[in-house]
Amino acid sequence: MTIPIAIEPVSRNDAGIAAALPLLARRFGERFAQSEAVRQQHGHTLTWLTNQPPDGVVFVESTEEVVDIVRICGEHRVPIIPFGAGSSLEGHLNAPGGGISIDFTHMKRVIAVHGEDLDCVIEPGITHYELNEYLRDTGLFFPIDPGAEASLGGMAATRASGTNAVRYGTMRDNVINLTAVMPDGSVVKTGNRAKKSSAGYDLARLLIGSEGTLGVITELTLKLHGIPEAISGGVCPFPTVEDACNAVIMTIQSGIPVARIELLDALQVKACNAYSKLDLEEVPTLFVEFHGSPASVAEQSEGFGHIAAEFGAGTFIWETSAEARNKLWKARHDVYWACVGLRPGAKAIATDACVPISRLAECVGETVADIEKTGLVAPIVGHVGDGNFHVTMLLDIGDADEVERAAGFVGRLNMRAIAMDGTCTGEHGVGQGKMKYLAAEHGAGVAVMRTIKRAIDPDNIMNPGKIIAAN
Repeated sequence: MTIPIAIEPVSRNDAGIAAALPLLARRFGERFAQSEAVRQQHGHTLTWLTNQPPDGVVFVESTEEVVDIVRICGEHRVPIIPFGAGSSLEGHLNAPGGGISIDFTHMKRVIAVHGEDLDCVIEPGITHYELNEYLRDTGLFFPIDPGAEASLGGMAATRASGTNAVRYGTMRDNVINLTAVMPDGSVVKTGNRAKKSSAGYDLARLLIGSEGTLGVITELTLKLHGIPEAISGGVCPFPTVEDACNAVIMTIQSGIPVARIELLDALQVKACNAYSKLDLEEVPTLFVEFHGSPASVAEQSEGFGHIAAEFGAGTFIWETSAEARNKLWKARHDVYWACVGLRPGAKAIATDACVPISRLAECVGETVADIEKTGLVAPIVGHVGDGNFHVTMLLDIGDADEVERAAGFVGRLNMRAIAMDGTCTGEHGVGQGKMKYLAAEHGAGVAVMRTIKRAIDPDNIMNPGKIIAAN
């Protein structure tokens, strides 16, 4: 069973698609695919939303090729859906009106690294893991790590963040400029490599998080950071989720520059123990990490330890070796697969919300109570240093009643976060799945977004049916 998408209907232009397909086939040859398997792969596959495949997939290798696709599709009013690694979670990749998926997996070059300026220029198909492997010998790294093996173009398009966001910010904070192909086929570069500018509208921030609905990103200039001199971290158990959240709140409010601070509830710890061969106490737990000089890391760690003790923390298991830390964070990044093992045969459906840090304990506590009342198997994990947490529901998709209960839970979670002056999505994005909540969150701002969309993309060819209804 899948969840039918009852949001913006996108009309299908059969005549335009029929005209564009042979033109693209001639232009791209073997790099243009129309097989059902490839098309299904490029529709949405990771959650319960209905898969809506494109009519064709082009594996591009340059900005110029993207321009050619956009001009052909623009002339015939055919939808365009950018595709990075396929890890998005809210139906961003679906083609509700058919169209062409632009696959960037062949565009993985690191174009330049400017070590003195702490930046690099890359193509959008490279993943954050691949970029950091390339940078390893330079003493620099790119800090945004959403856990999934996501492409950097997709991360910019969805305004992604991850475990390091509490210290280093999100993609919004780490993209200096970008190049994008606009709906008319023009190529726009949003700025130069200067770290700040007061020249004109901030087009980079407009395109970051636009989920391919305004343009197609083909190049990024990213901020880099020096690999810290010292890194230390560990795990800290707590009696309750609320105690763990309150320790996080106090840590942030005290100004301790924690690099990562992640919450795992008791069920998530149980899953990680089984999947990643850990031996942690199965209670709500914080994974923490500090970056800096040896002296500053020691000071930060001591300060956190005092705060944790105030909220009843158990024994703090401190890890100073890189091997031990990497095992912990590998377990954190593998939580999806760990969750799947809790209920074999179930479908893992992930959702997220984000609230001001002062409301974190309240929001997570109410969410835990809601999960118990609804009768779901749904562990919680979160980048709680910035108020963001995720719930992974393990569902029998064939059980209509269970799916209905889960859908109701997701709606309550989103509205709960919005009511606490938060957001329905801290990093997963809107796509199709969360369009219905934007009016509650943004009010009249949705009309402004629609005006921008219509002005830039009057024919609604750029990833239509996502974020906002164009009509």
